[in-house]
Amino acid sequence: MSLLSPEVIQRIRSAKNILFLTGAGISSESGIPTFRGEGGYWKTYKAEELATPEAFASHPEVVWDWYDWRRKICFEAKPNDGHLTIANWQSIPQTVKVITQNVDGLHPRAGSQNLLEIHGNIFRARCTTCREKFLLGEDGISEPGLKYCPNCESLLRPDIVWFGESYDSKLLTKAWEQSKEAHVVFVVGTSANVSVPANLALTAIRNGALGIEINPETTALTSSIQLHFAGKSGEILPEIFKEVFGDVNLK
Repeated sequence: MSLLSPEVIQRIRSAKNILFLTGAGISSESGIPTFRGEGGYWKTYKAEELATPEAFASHPEVVWDWYDWRRKICFEAKPNDGHLTIANWQSIPQTVKVITQNVDGLHPRAGSQNLLEIHGNIFRARCTTCREKFLLGEDGISEPGLKYCPNCESLLRPDIVWFGESYDSKLLTKAWEQSKEAHVVFVVGTSANVSVPANLALTAIRNGALGIEINPETTALTSSIQLHFAGKSGEILPEIFKEVFGDVNLK
């Protein structure tokens, strides 16, 4: 049984600009915890207690220990068929862009380009003084503990947007532009509880984009989306791709 009507298939095929907005759900299919809700603790801490400027100012060693632990999980995880389908989609002669809330690096490892990581990347650090950014080790696993800038010897922090912090204004401007230009927007594995990603999706839809949501649960966006598929992105995205373009070769 087809997931898409012939009209939707033709609309996706003819779309000049396709946008994927991805959240924690696509990464959870690769075994990465969401760090929210039940089981979202590390030692005695919750994510909301550690991912803040105040926590880093008070206990930078604890925050770095947590990120070292998380980074190892992300390094050992593999991109799933949802990530790979999105990357394959970018080989089609359409403009396909990806905006992700995820910091785990799975989209670039799957081969995605035209990617905006609006919450940062767990495999990068940023100097608290000179603000230069650094990759954390050739294999993504650096020495554990506090890390210091090789240029000015100031303390490094994870290059992540923490609770209470503002988005990078340049990245956010690009994200708004991409949402306005989209003819089709896929909202994949995002709970829509974070206002900026949710508003990016709504902006695309209000500017005429076809909205397609892939999430096991309904979200705050579902009522505004034209098509909702309840399930895993690693199962549904390859099927959608196959219906639109034929057999997909996941690399």
